[in-house]
Amino acid sequence: MRTEPGTDTGSTLVEEFDLIVLGGGAVGENVADRAVQGGLTSVIVEHELVGGECSYWACMPSKALLRSQAALEAARRVPGAAEAVAGELDVAAVLARRDRVVGNWSDAGQADWVHGAGIALVRGHGRLSGIREVTVTRADGSTVVLVARHAVAVATGSDPLIPDIPGLREANPWTSRDATSVRQVPGRLAIIGGGVVAAEMATAYAGFGAEVTLIARGDLLDGMEPFAGEQVADSLRERGVRLLLRTGTTRVARDASGVTLETSTGALVHADEVLVATGRVPRTVGIGLETIGLDPGSWLETDDTLRVPGFDWLYAVGDVNHRALLTHQGKYQARAAGDVIAARANGQRVSDAPWGAHVATADHRAVPQVTFTDPEVASVGLTAAAAAAAGLRTRVVDYEIGWVAGASLHAEGYQGRARMVVDEGRSVVVGATFVGPDVAELVQAATIAIVGEVPLDRLWHAVPAYPTISEVWLRLLEAYGRGSAEPASGRVSDDAWLEASVVV
Repeated sequence: MRTEPGTDTGSTLVEEFDLIVLGGGAVGENVADRAVQGGLTSVIVEHELVGGECSYWACMPSKALLRSQAALEAARRVPGAAEAVAGELDVAAVLARRDRVVGNWSDAGQADWVHGAGIALVRGHGRLSGIREVTVTRADGSTVVLVARHAVAVATGSDPLIPDIPGLREANPWTSRDATSVRQVPGRLAIIGGGVVAAEMATAYAGFGAEVTLIARGDLLDGMEPFAGEQVADSLRERGVRLLLRTGTTRVARDASGVTLETSTGALVHADEVLVATGRVPRTVGIGLETIGLDPGSWLETDDTLRVPGFDWLYAVGDVNHRALLTHQGKYQARAAGDVIAARANGQRVSDAPWGAHVATADHRAVPQVTFTDPEVASVGLTAAAAAAAGLRTRVVDYEIGWVAGASLHAEGYQGRARMVVDEGRSVVVGATFVGPDVAELVQAATIAIVGEVPLDRLWHAVPAYPTISEVWLRLLEAYGRGSAEPASGRVSDDAWLEASVVV
C-alpha cells in the first residue's frame, strides 16, 4: 500500500514529483532537464557520481588519454612543426590532464548544475517498489519513497561484460573503468576484445610505452567497413602492438609474476594486467524490475518514444535499452523522452511519426560514431554490407582522402579513405565512413545528409571550402557520376588534381 506523499514515517520520507529519473549520468540529466523545461517537476536518483560513466570513466577520460599523443603525432607529420618537437610523450602530464578533465572524480560541479536547472537530487540506491514508485536507500541507511505523478525513466546505463573464460574473474581483470582511471601504466597489457574500447586503449597504452597484446575473436572493429579495421590494425602494428585476430582466449591465470592468457591457437600471452573489452550488459539488476513483472538483468525494450511496451508510465533511455550504446545517442533519446513525457503529462499533441519531435528515429539507421584511434574512424548510417542485408539497391563509392588538396596541406603523406553508400532507389546517401587523421569533424556533414535524405543532385550544390579535407565530398560525388547510370572511374586524374591544387 502506497504511503501518501509528504508524510514522514520514522526514517522514511515520502516525496512526490511528476518524473523520477533512475540514474544521474548525462542521459538521466537530459531527460530530467527537458521535462523541467516542459513545466514538470523532476528528481534524479544517483548512487555514484552525478554525470555518470561518460564524464568520469568513459568518453571524457579516454579521449583525454588519447588527445596528447594525437596532437604529438599531428605535429610530427608536418615539416616545420616536426623539427620543433623534441622528446617523447610525458605520460605523467597526460594523466594529470586526465585528472583535471574528470574534475578529480568530484561531481560538485555537475550537482550544482542539476540544482541550478531546477531538478531535485536524491543520492542513494534506487529501486522500483511499485507502480510509479521508487524507494531510495541512502548511505546512512535511511530511506525515501519517491512517487511519480506521471513517469519513471530508467537511465541506469550498462556495465562491462566479463565473458565466461576459465580463470578470468579470478584474475581480477581490468574493465574500461580501470583503464581510463589508471595511476601507473603497466609494462605489459593484454586486451581481450576487438571493438572500439579495445582499439582505443591499445592506441593509448602503446603510446604510453606499454607492451600491448590484443586478442580478438574476430577482426578489429568488426561491424564497421572492413577497411577501417584494416587501417587501424596496420597502425597499431607499426606502434608495436601485437594483434592476435580471429583468436579466442581459452584460459587466464594470475600469479606473482602477472597474468598468463592461453589462446585458442595454443599461444601464451604474458602481461602485468589484462583488460576485458568484450561488450556491455544492462545495469538493471537490483533496481526492482521484478516488482512490476520485468526480468532483472534484461535490456529494456522500448518504442521510439522510449516508453516500455505495456507500461504507460515507464521509460528506458540510453544504454539500458540497447538501441545505440553511445553517449550522444543516449542524450538524443533523452531529449525526445523528456519532451514526450512533458507533452503527455500536459495533454499536448505527441509528435510520434518518424522524425517527429518525440521519437528517436535516428537510432535505426543514422547513428554517428567516432573511434579515436590513429587513424581516426568516423562513420554514420549503414555499412555497405548492412545496406545490402537490408535489401537496398546500392552503389558504393570509395575515394582516397590523401588525393584531396586539403589533405596534402594537413600532413605529409596523408593516408585515409572515404566511402559513401548510396541508395540507388532514392538517390540518397545511407552510409558514410571516413578513415584518416582528424576525420572526426567530417561525420556531421554525412549525418545531416543521411538524416535529411538530401538527394545527390542537391548535394552537388553543397560546395566544400577549398583547400579543406571536406572537399572529399566533391570527389565522392564526382566518382559517383552526376546523373550517370554508370559509376565514374574513381580517382581524379593527376592532371586534374594538380590543376585543382593551384587554382583558388
